[in-house]
Amino acid sequence: MLNVALLGAGRIAHVHAKHIHHHPNTRLFSVSDQFADAAALLAGQYQAQVLSVTDAIHHPEVDIVLVATSTDTHAEFSLQAARAGKAIFCEKPIDLNIARVKACVVEVRQLGVPFMVGFNRRFDPNHAHLHRALRAGEIGELEHLQICSRDPSPLPDDYLLASGGMFRDMTIHDFDMARFLLGEEPVAVSAIAAALISPAVKAAGDVDIGVITLQTASGKIAVINNSRRSGYGYDQRIEAHGQKGCLAVNNVPTTTLVKMTDDNGVQAQKPLHFFLERYQDAFREQWKAFIAALTDHQSMPTTASDGLNALLLAEAAMKSLKTQQVVPISLHEV
Repeated sequence: MLNVALLGAGRIAHVHAKHIHHHPNTRLFSVSDQFADAAALLAGQYQAQVLSVTDAIHHPEVDIVLVATSTDTHAEFSLQAARAGKAIFCEKPIDLNIARVKACVVEVRQLGVPFMVGFNRRFDPNHAHLHRALRAGEIGELEHLQICSRDPSPLPDDYLLASGGMFRDMTIHDFDMARFLLGEEPVAVSAIAAALISPAVKAAGDVDIGVITLQTASGKIAVINNSRRSGYGYDQRIEAHGQKGCLAVNNVPTTTLVKMTDDNGVQAQKPLHFFLERYQDAFREQWKAFIAALTDHQSMPTTASDGLNALLLAEAAMKSLKTQQVVPISLHEV
């Protein structure tokens, strides 16, 4: 049984706590949060204890530190855990600053501790099936990838303004998915975007809709379509086109009921409302993959370098948006 110190007691921490609890080989040992009441509430649900971050990281009975605090603390808490010799699962992004991410990645690697970044969408059963079909050559060589990701409605302005911007907060998942599916690294990034939904986002110089294009050295193209508002649910679709045909992952509806009448035509159900519902299986499978890699002494399925490279793509997209030019990029293992 592996004891897990959970840093954070917010929404995503609740998701992780559930999967820690239900995994046969992990136990929620402690919860740490700057808000004591939130930490006590979450810890109480799973008979865990409340500890300070420092005490949790250095506790001799803790095997794993799961970092699910605010983004500006991810790198520092990860480094503290690495120096204490703990295995680390860190929510994305590792940090919003490239230099700090690189420094964290290098030190964690030098210390030799297991480190996984939380890009949960790779572990969604639908996306994983698409990835397997691509690698098996079911449509021949991939040529064109389209990723559509739209939130049901804008998140609160205070969250958006502190998030690091749409490309680093929202699109970063799509950058990782593009790398996962393309099979080779992008070498060029271009972006167009605008702020058409939130006046506060526009005033802050951020964007809430955008289209980003990635191209690899062999010519493969990935197009990412983002919006902070769909108006009909969590829109999550992927289409991969290749030499022999097409593979597609469509939205998961609230139910599979389809109404067909003479008066109203054909009516299907809306997509699941938000990421907590749409990706609940992905979060579970992600944790299982982390523990499997840890116990089998295998490489982590999503690494610190994956976290860095997704952030580098976000930075390139921001540069492209500012300069209105295609931005060359070189991604590599750090």
